[in-house]
Amino acid sequence: MSILLGLTGGIATGKSTIAQFFKDAGIPVIDTDHIAKQALQPGEEPYDELVDAFGADYLNVDGSINRKKLAQTLFHDKDAQTRINAIVHPYVLKRTRALIRQHQEAEEPIIVVDVPLLFESGFDQEMDQTLVVYTTKAVQMARLTSRDAIDEAYAKKKIAAQWPVSKKRTLATHTINNSKSILETKRAFDELLKHLKEVAA
Repeated sequence: MSILLGLTGGIATGKSTIAQFFKDAGIPVIDTDHIAKQALQPGEEPYDELVDAFGADYLNVDGSINRKKLAQTLFHDKDAQTRINAIVHPYVLKRTRALIRQHQEAEEPIIVVDVPLLFESGFDQEMDQTLVVYTTKAVQMARLTSRDAIDEAYAKKKIAAQWPVSKKRTLATHTINNSKSILETKRAFDELLKHLKEVAA
């Protein structure tokens, strides 16, 4: 029986680093963000609905949906956010569940499902265990402003749009502190992976 591990964290806390550690260890990682990006491509189920809902102004020259413009709309307009989520989320859920089944049929002992809004969406209920990657607020702010080239005011808004990481930590089966060196983060990851393999054996 496969262990389904839901991986999440706050924006710029280092979740992608941990996802890469799992991949490097040969553990399959289902990236729901990547699936959501696929949904915006011509030929995919949500594409026509999104174009109908928001118009050709949201299209790139190649016909794909402008993700940056859509994300800005989603962030600033609650009604638009509800409409976008209603179109994209069912697609992401369907594709994610299909990939989970594929890995289960392949008898993978551990399957990681990377979901930014794991607890907010309630998808944690479909996981066997959950992992939250966290860092200090100061480190999170520094990483976000540097990574996205935005000012502190906008960074604070982006952080505030998600549940506090402290709340997610109280709900998690496992946590990894990604505030210090990459070596310390890797050491914590290795300990967790050893535990998961023992449970899955």
